Amino acid sequence: MLAIENKAHSHPMTEGNLVDCFGHLYRVFGLKQHDGQLLGFAIIQQIVDEVTLLDICVDPELQGKGYGRLLLDEVIASAHSYSAVVVMLEVRESNLSARGLYQKQGFVETGRRKDYYSTQDGKEDAILMDLALVNPAR
Repeated sequence: MLAIENKAHSHPMTEGNLVDCFGHLYRVFGLKQHDGQLLGFAIIQQIVDEVTLLDICVDPELQGKGYGRLLLDEVIASAHSYSAVVVMLEVRESNLSARGLYQKQGFVETGRRKDYYSTQDGKEDAILMDLALVNPAR
């Protein structure tokens, strides 16, 4: 996970951050090839009925092949099965491919965090996005 995290993000999580995501409030999803090689992963945190997508990451050499969508589908399915009412996330304003994926899956922009992320040239906004879920059990 750490190798993919370091290749895919300009400001990756540390190994300690990743280890902490295996606690009781978190769920981690991995996508592997037939030979067991990790292609990507997603990390969510659920508190009561709200799920936050903390990280979704696909090896940069394998991006654009639909693996991110598969991981996001798994995140949404898990949120449904654990009776969540919303999946929330934040994404860099410049990450147009991720924003497009989220919009295709029904996420809508709900806010911004001004100058939240560091860049090589300064700062950029975080776009906050939510997906409202309908759970038939409610």
